[in-house]
This record gives sequence, C-alpha cells and structure tokens, in this order.
Amino acid sequence: MAKTAAPPPKPAEPRAATQAAAGVAQKAAAVAQKVAGLRADLALAHELAHRAQVREALTRTELTLALTEALKGRAEAQASARRLAVQRHLEHASPRPIRRHGRFQRGIDRLLLRLGRAGQVRLIADAGVWRNGDPGAMAAYVRRGADPTAVPATLFDQAWHLETYPEVAASGLSPLVHYLVRGAARGHSPHPLLHADYYAAQNASALRGAQVSPLEHFLREGAAGGRNPHPLFDVLHYAAQGPGLAADEDPASHYVRTGWRDGLSPHPLFDAAWYRRQMPRQAAETPPLVHYLTTGWREGLTPHPLFDPRWYVEQNPDVAEIGTEPLTHFLIGGAAEGRSPSPWFDLPHYVAARGEALDPAANPLVDYLQGGAWAVAEARPGFPTAAYLAATPELVGQGMTPLEHWARKAAKP
Repeated sequence: MAKTAAPPPKPAEPRAATQAAAGVAQKAAAVAQKVAGLRADLALAHELAHRAQVREALTRTELTLALTEALKGRAEAQASARRLAVQRHLEHASPRPIRRHGRFQRGIDRLLLRLGRAGQVRLIADAGVWRNGDPGAMAAYVRRGADPTAVPATLFDQAWHLETYPEVAASGLSPLVHYLVRGAARGHSPHPLLHADYYAAQNASALRGAQVSPLEHFLREGAAGGRNPHPLFDVLHYAAQGPGLAADEDPASHYVRTGWRDGLSPHPLFDAAWYRRQMPRQAAETPPLVHYLTTGWREGLTPHPLFDPRWYVEQNPDVAEIGTEPLTHFLIGGAAEGRSPSPWFDLPHYVAARGEALDPAANPLVDYLQGGAWAVAEARPGFPTAAYLAATPELVGQGMTPLEHWARKAAKP
C-alpha cells in the first residue's frame, strides 16, 4: 500500500516580527502618555495664562477706575480754584458810578456837539469809557475823525465799526462819539466782543434805569459785576485765569490789548491754541476770538475741537437762514433746545447720562469739559469713557477729555 503524504507544517510567526510589534505598541503607549501629559500641561498653561490675563484685566480696570476717580478729584480741585479766583476778582473789582443819561444830560450832549472837537472830547470824558482818561489822547483821537486806523483806548473797534455801520463816516463826528450819542440807541455794537442785543437783553433793567449805552454800562459797572459783553466772552472764566487786570481795565479790553498774546481763553468753548493753528498768517496780529467772530466762522474755522460751525449749520438750517454765528446761537439757545455742537458730542445722550447731577443752568458741553466727562460711563453712545481712557492714558497728561482727544485725532487743523 502506498503511504499517505503528511500535511505541510504551519509556518511559525517570526520571533522578530512579534518583538517589533510589541515595541511599536510600547512606543505608541509612551507617545500617548506623553501626549496626554502635554495636553494636561497645555491645559494648565492655558489656565495659568487665562488667570494672568484676568488678573491683568482686573488690575487694569482697577487702575483705570482709580485714575478716573483721580481725574474727578482734579476736576473738582480746578473748579474750586476757579471759584476762588472769581471770588477774588469780584472782591477787588471796583465798579464806577454811572451817570444817568436822562433828558437833561442829552440836552447837555447836544450843546457839547455844537462846540466841535472840544465838545466831542468832553463827551468822551463824561462817558468815562476812555482808559486812563487822558484828555490829550482823546483830543488826538477826535482830530482823526473817521480814520479806520485810529485805535481809541476803550472797547471800540473803529475799523470794524465803520465797516459794519458805513453811515457813521458821513456823520461828521468821531465814530466813538457817534456811538455814544446816536449809535447805541440804534442798537449798534461798538466792538465784535460787545454784542449789543445780547448785552441789552441780559441787562435790560439796569440799562433802562441808567439810560446809558451798553459800552458805558459794561465798562463802568457790568464788568466789575461779572456781566458778559458777549455770549462768547465769559468775564469770570477769563478772570479765573489770573490775567492781572489794572484797576481801570475790564477783562474784554485786556484780552484785546494783551491777553490773547498770553494765550488766555475768553470762554471754555474757545480753545485759543487750537484756533490759532487754523488762522491765516496775515491775521497773526488779530486776537483769535475777534478773528473768529468777524471772519473765521464763515471760513469754517473751528473754535474748539468739539464744536464744528459748518456741521452745526448743516444740521440746523434755521441757523443758516438767520445768518447768526453758530457758536453764539448754541450758547444762547441751541444747547437748551437739545442741539448737538458737533458729530463728536451727542448732547441729548450726555444730558440723559448726567441726569439730575447736571446743573440746569449749565451748558452741557461746558459741563463735560469741566469735569462731567469723568462722571458718565458713556459720554456718547458706544464710547465708553473707561475703555478709551485705558487705551489712551496719554490724554491725562495733555489735560484733555476723551471725546476731545478723539476729535483732535480725527480732525487735525
């Protein structure tokens, strides 16, 4: 019988392959363990970084809050200093008696006018508007007649007055005398910084009682009592800067004569340095506020970073129709009507944010600049005060409010 063939032997797994597989598995396990460890470390690192960021954010927030409180304190201290300076000014200011310009005095004026130049000199002297009261200087002024280059020693801009009221030149009188005996009664203004209608409205009873021109009343009594000659000239704001007034000089005359050269501000909403950077070179010898009121606002020059005359007129067509200077309109009535001064300052929003803390008599924009900025969380919608302060702390050293800093960056003159 034939033998049956034995089945072939099964191939045995190579020992080397088995060992390699085991090694790979061990390495994979080790890698997995390391990955897990790295993940844990990374998670811990993230957690530590998050905690550090949170601590940093909290610290920054605390510092910002502390800085805001410090700025509030600084604003309060500045307000207190202003009040003390104003009090000193009012205590040392010396009002002078005002002559009552009734029927009898008007008769005397008519007689003096018949005396020619000598009579005109006497009229100026009796009005008490000439600084230092020098009869020789008055006589020299009267002899020059309607010369637009003459500069009387009082708050009277002869060139501007003659240009504004051309009929004065034909009167035969020196312009200042014409104003005193005729022009004031017709509502003429003696100077761009003495707004006749405004002053008459603010001091109606006093003017009726004395029957004198706004110029006489302001120079002899009004300035000493802190009464403003123009909505844009704040006598007490000016006096608070310590201009060093002579005994016979009012703040507005001091500003025109020398104060503007010292960089003094006539009003919280008139930034002298800001405005001067916009002025043309040929106007370099003109007081900035005078330039703004006579020329600058029509040319679109801005008196303050947060007041834009062109924008204000565009938003308020009625202002354009009456042709009034925009900032004057804003101060006299626009703010009280809820009109915003520029695209940077949302007046209704700010008034709502300040609530009962806002003095009803205060101009909201002035309030913001003099401390209110640090009392509201958002001075305008979407503009958080603390966040902007944290991002731009340099504004503190520059003495600016957040909105002012923002507006200056966006609209460099």
